[in-house]
Amino acid sequence: METAGDTLRQNYLVAYDVSNPKRLRRVAAALEDFGDRVQLSVFLCELSRRDLAALRERLRDVLDHGEDQVLFATLSAGGTRAGRRRPVETLGRVLATRERRGWVL
Repeated sequence: METAGDTLRQNYLVAYDVSNPKRLRRVAAALEDFGDRVQLSVFLCELSRRDLAALRERLRDVLDHGEDQVLFATLSAGGTRAGRRRPVETLGRVLATRERRGWVL
């Protein structure tokens, strides 16, 4: 039985950094099944929750989680609110973020 979450589609910008050529080809092939390539390692995907789960599962089986990284950037006008996903999620290697410091003048 389909629910509203299964049919509601969300746009994602998916980018990847994969160190091994064999895994790189497999990641690219998986993403080609779910979206459109917009740059060498960047895809635009319109996914339902079910599609997103299937893509993430397929990528989990391919990636070396210590070396490779896939970023899922949610493209929506709504921004982030309590209970909503972060706008950028990672699969594999953790997303490195810079420490943000305030300035006092």
